[in-house]
Amino acid sequence: MRKHNFGAGPGILPEYALKKTQEALLDFNGIGMGVMEISHRSKDFEAVLNKAKSLVIELLKVPDTHDILFLQGGASTQFAMEPMNYLNKKAAYIDQGAWSGKAIKEAKLFGEVNVIASSKDKNYSYQPKGYTIPTDCDYLHICSNETIHGTQVKTFPTSPIPMICDMSSDIFSRPVDVSKFDLIYAGAQKNMGPSGVTLVIIKKDSVGRTNRVKPTMMDYKTHLENNSLYNTPPVIAILVCMHVLEWLKSIGGVDAMQKINQQKYDLFYNEVDNNPMFTGTAAPEDRSPMNACFLLKDSALDEEFLAMTKAADIVGIKGHRSVGGFRASMYNALPLESVKVLVDVMKEFARKKG
Repeated sequence: MRKHNFGAGPGILPEYALKKTQEALLDFNGIGMGVMEISHRSKDFEAVLNKAKSLVIELLKVPDTHDILFLQGGASTQFAMEPMNYLNKKAAYIDQGAWSGKAIKEAKLFGEVNVIASSKDKNYSYQPKGYTIPTDCDYLHICSNETIHGTQVKTFPTSPIPMICDMSSDIFSRPVDVSKFDLIYAGAQKNMGPSGVTLVIIKKDSVGRTNRVKPTMMDYKTHLENNSLYNTPPVIAILVCMHVLEWLKSIGGVDAMQKINQQKYDLFYNEVDNNPMFTGTAAPEDRSPMNACFLLKDSALDEEFLAMTKAADIVGIKGHRSVGGFRASMYNALPLESVKVLVDVMKEFARKKG
């Protein structure tokens, strides 16, 4: 029996993707070799890579102006690769939480960083709004969903300068207008696949805006010119992503996924707001459907609640140390039934302790 996996990342994957990958481990496409053993230059893997790209394009309605890359190093490498390729003199960043903070730190290695808005004053419990985007910056960096603090950008700004977005924790959870962004990147290990591969959606004519000398592997142009095959890519990770995207398409795509995520969101936050023992940490208007952070009003009962969740086969519920309490990560592959189980445990806990 599989657990109710609320882990923040690596996160839960659809059983369809796990089973299809399992089949490929010993004999991929009937070729007598496992997928981890085949050449990344083979026609078999080329077909996987191209299908994964085409599914990204189809599901997110990616325009012809953009291309798809599968890179390594996670979003953390993108924090440096982004300014290395786009920052000439100054860039605008929004300080929204732990991950945007790390992106700001890396960008400062390459030029001036103008932090135009921040929610640090309230421990990142809300998303900054009403800021002015300066026109004298090379780009604006924004994080669509802050995993640790449980907030999400509900409406992206209309930016007078190129916009770059880290969508690691909510990619494919809702429709997005890709044309608004010069660069989107997302570590796969939350909503798209396993750790080890990073999705990059890049506007083709945005490449080459800086003249600095860049290491070959840190230049987006390298990967565009080589169809993500300049070096050996994470073959099995890309295969898993392809299967996850097949599953997403089979259930109706991103629009259908958004409706399911809304059901999970409504069910969970309704319990948080009406259960006298719990409280949410994020501003209600900015709550993330992906990462729901919440507390027991009496923290002395935390261990008892965790024990009750464990008995119900719930895992990954403990909150990040910087926020405390609990975090229910409700990524795409988490079934509604798992959220119902968690809500039932919360109700029972209140009945016993309230």
